[in-house]
Amino acid sequence: MQGKIYVVGTGPGDKDFICPQAISVMNASDVIVGYKTYIELVKPFMPNKELLSSGMKKEVDRCLEVLRLAEEGKTVSLISSGDPGVYGMAGIMIEVVAEKKSEVQVEIVPGISAASSAASLLGAPLMNDYVVISLSDLLTPWELIVKRLNAAGMGDFVVSMYNPRSKTRIRHLEVAVETLLKYQSSDTPVGIVKHAMREKQEVIITDLNRVLDQDIDMFTTVIVGNSQTKVINGKMVTRRGYKV
Repeated sequence: MQGKIYVVGTGPGDKDFICPQAISVMNASDVIVGYKTYIELVKPFMPNKELLSSGMKKEVDRCLEVLRLAEEGKTVSLISSGDPGVYGMAGIMIEVVAEKKSEVQVEIVPGISAASSAASLLGAPLMNDYVVISLSDLLTPWELIVKRLNAAGMGDFVVSMYNPRSKTRIRHLEVAVETLLKYQSSDTPVGIVKHAMREKQEVIITDLNRVLDQDIDMFTTVIVGNSQTKVINGKMVTRRGYKV
């Protein structure tokens, strides 16, 4: 008898921001599998579940283990922060199941993305067209990332940047800011959100000229406004064109 795989979005990590369906399928699962940081976040409200964790860059191995457990007849929740289909585990899990020619069912349970979490804390910066770009070049060539930044700037998109800076990737964010400054004015509002909806949460609104002065790391989402983005009553708002 085959089991089933749920790929579950846990949103920012706080239980209040995980959708009821995600809680339901995790409760119904025999095993919950995920990156160690995300397992720690769900552990307090899944105390009686078998929890399996692994480190960074082990995504394919994690999916292979999930598939093995499901083929043994277990129901498995593979958790992913934010939404599992946005830089998450959903695509990899589907690919692994197909590659192994398995008949195990995979169901995706959505979650609140980092862009949405950060935007809600900043105000309403995503009210019009926007793009999400990861500055991590582990899986995407840096030249392609810069090409996408230029396209976003040229198109006057609001830009939500994931993975903006790590201990080894210092220059990437600087290049991203320099690229967007070719298209946007230096006083364009920029929102910086670290640890959204978590204990160490920080929310800062600055501008494109001063964003590099801030403490930004891998737990940070950076949202750069466009030509219609303003700061209104301390909130970052991208005007959509309504007559007020």
